Amino acid sequence: MSGALSHIRVLDLSRVLAGPWCGQILGDLGAEVIKVERPGSGDDTRHWGPPYIKDAEGGDSREAAYFQSANRNKQSLTLDFTQPEGQRLVRELVAQCDVLLENFKVGGLAAYGLDYESLKAINPRLIYCSITGFGQTGPYAKRAGYDFMIQGLGGLMSLTGRPEGEEGAGPMKVGVALTDILTGLYATVGVLAALNQREQSGIGQHIDVALLDVQVACLANQAMNYLTTGAAPKRLGNAHPNIVPYQDFPSADGNFILAVGNDGQFRKFCEVAGVAHLADDLRFATNKARVAHRVELIPLLRQATVFKTTAQWIELLETAGVPCGPINDLSQVFADPQVQARGLRLDLPNALGSTTPQVASPLRLSATPVAYRSAPPLLGQHTDDLLERLLGMTEAQVAELRKAGVI
Repeated sequence: MSGALSHIRVLDLSRVLAGPWCGQILGDLGAEVIKVERPGSGDDTRHWGPPYIKDAEGGDSREAAYFQSANRNKQSLTLDFTQPEGQRLVRELVAQCDVLLENFKVGGLAAYGLDYESLKAINPRLIYCSITGFGQTGPYAKRAGYDFMIQGLGGLMSLTGRPEGEEGAGPMKVGVALTDILTGLYATVGVLAALNQREQSGIGQHIDVALLDVQVACLANQAMNYLTTGAAPKRLGNAHPNIVPYQDFPSADGNFILAVGNDGQFRKFCEVAGVAHLADDLRFATNKARVAHRVELIPLLRQATVFKTTAQWIELLETAGVPCGPINDLSQVFADPQVQARGLRLDLPNALGSTTPQVASPLRLSATPVAYRSAPPLLGQHTDDLLERLLGMTEAQVAELRKAGVI
């Protein structure tokens, strides 16, 4: 392996999405990632189907598409660390690993002697990343946390959905588990920072990443809008709280997005749309004025946009230098020429004798590019190899562990 992290070995004890997302990024960057799973059942998301990927005969396998989204470039080791022998094996693996990822409840692994303090004594260079719903401290620390509830508790849903008074108004979650994904990204940043610091100090550290912390941190300008004014932002549907016009508009055959970012772009749009006089109207001439008078402006613009198709608007506005775009479903996304040119769809050979579709990493490194070495593994696919290769076990010893239900 020649990736940026090809010298790093990761023991991934995490399940579902946030932790596995971090592990997949590290694996894409070249790290050897060992995914530890429960014998017989494995990661919960293996069963979150349908849909399932296809086997060699074209039928549905038992491998859920959800699991496939966050577990490529990993090796699967089935191991029951609730048993003393399983705990011993984890400790032996930790001695040979650089990073450990886990997302158990606070204190959950201490019962097995697999908490940070215990494992640091075995491997002082270990970087131990804990991902929880609410962090290691605070009144909610013992609670379980899931993306949906964190989107609600952390304020994101209060900002998402149609405004009050409109049909269908009400708080709405984002269409993907965005808090989990962002938490996985922050966890990755933390791991990379700790690895860099270890190069100087020679010792590892504990990383505490919480879904709630990440959700609140990622409220970005909306959080600052509140902290600056003391007024909680309201739902605006597809509109922007600080920029107008910056939302969806109807076309002759559907809808499109208009993303005007400055007064010059607004003037250009008005000229293309045949409403140049609006750019000279003092109510709309500046962004500050447009935000104050959005209720008057938006209906006027909607009256103008319905006379051309989405494709016509995009062609005209791109020529004029006004940011705009379509609202694609996923079939249109993966058919888009830019998406195809960037190679965002992959198909990796799998252990079923078929291929697993994947979405490529967005990271493009010139000297150490991302490598797609393997499709997400079958449950326990690499157990024997890992125990024999890393821990020097014989086939007979591995067979005994399997007979005892440890692996």
